[in-house]
Amino acid sequence: MKNILLLISAFFCLNAFSQTIELEDFADGFSSPLALKNAGDERLFVVEQGGVIKIVDLNGTVNTTPFLDIQSIVNAGGERGLLGLAFHPEYQANGRFFVHYSNSSGDTQISEFSVSTSNPDIANPNSEVMLLTVSQPFSNHNGGTIAFGPQDGYLYIGLGDGGGGGDTNNNAQNPTLLIGKLLRIDIDTQSGGNNYSIPSDNPFIGDPNTRDEIWATGLRNPFRFTMDPETNSIWIGDVGQNAREEVNRANLSQAGLNYGWRCYEGNAPFNTSGCPDESELTFPVFDYSWNGGGSVIGGYVYRGSEWADLYDQYIFADIDGMISTLDIESLSYINQGQFPGTWVGFGEDIYRDYYIVNLGGSISKIKGTVPEMNISENQSNNIIIYPNPANDIVSIKLQTQVMEHLKISDVKGSILYAETLQSNQKQLNTSSFAKGMYFITITTKQGAKFVKKLMIK
Repeated sequence: MKNILLLISAFFCLNAFSQTIELEDFADGFSSPLALKNAGDERLFVVEQGGVIKIVDLNGTVNTTPFLDIQSIVNAGGERGLLGLAFHPEYQANGRFFVHYSNSSGDTQISEFSVSTSNPDIANPNSEVMLLTVSQPFSNHNGGTIAFGPQDGYLYIGLGDGGGGGDTNNNAQNPTLLIGKLLRIDIDTQSGGNNYSIPSDNPFIGDPNTRDEIWATGLRNPFRFTMDPETNSIWIGDVGQNAREEVNRANLSQAGLNYGWRCYEGNAPFNTSGCPDESELTFPVFDYSWNGGGSVIGGYVYRGSEWADLYDQYIFADIDGMISTLDIESLSYINQGQFPGTWVGFGEDIYRDYYIVNLGGSISKIKGTVPEMNISENQSNNIIIYPNPANDIVSIKLQTQVMEHLKISDVKGSILYAETLQSNQKQLNTSSFAKGMYFITITTKQGAKFVKKLMIK
């Protein structure tokens, strides 16, 4: 029987629900796992710090043969190692994926690999194409996450300030250096002798004093960040020095932001000597006191259809065991409490179930306590979706409430249809939708929210 870890919060209510986080054992036996990703199918890919990527299915069964083993070229230990993984948005067609690792010199290496042409569960370890190498003056603050923008398709790379303590060289504010920055590159074209090019709308193109790759500055160690496709936003957990841990949020249309380090640690001044005016800085949407041993671990905005009490909640953690939620609208915060684990990352499967990664070797599934209403024969007391699965036409009807907002999104979070209306029913033409699973989100005039799965056959 699976083990359920439960902690109930009695201090916050969302849509009349007492919000709770539960963890359910999912898979274990990993060696220092750091991250978990999906490639647009039912497989999950677990990144181990030593340089191995393993495949696990949705039942928690791990493939005996690793997907990728590059231990021979990865410098692992402390904050170094194989730190990040991102699959090309068209991975199912082109088999390209990207990794962030520490090379033999301890420097940051961003590289591309390809899947085997004969076995989709094994990558070709000899297919490496090196994209970007960044010198790291110390062994810590390497960042880790790499991720594709949900709308622009560019690769975002989070790098720490180079390590040491207090950013004594002010690297994060130095525009000639890539460390302490969020980078943005185009990996589908090449220019300037590089295996990538610079997107034409990067904010500092043409500035001789700033590297073209830079999208944002002023980061200390953005070890974990994620994209929210529904709002085209980025959420960054930026690890603090010794006083504040911070969570940053920005729409990806906002280029050239300065997140403030080393001038500020969270919302508190740290070393403001020679710093821009605070009006030129972007401050975190949330920060909290450093507890003497923790580091913030950025998470995901919950967009699943299973747990009503977690919807629109940003779920994040601290390496010391704390798991927290932040309402993305009101920014109301709940410390969900301490759970047994050394949290280092989060993951999401194709069905928008969410997972948390324990450095100690295990992965747990995140659960709420208020399930979305179960639909029997496509209907409940409040909503009817018919037919489901659908082909060309789908009808949506609310029994007792009035729809005010309706949207349909795919499994990547991209919004395919959105409408503001005042009606209890709607008929939609879905003939242009590809076969697969979609999510219908309905907000009613009465303030309720429904998220339902729609299958297109």
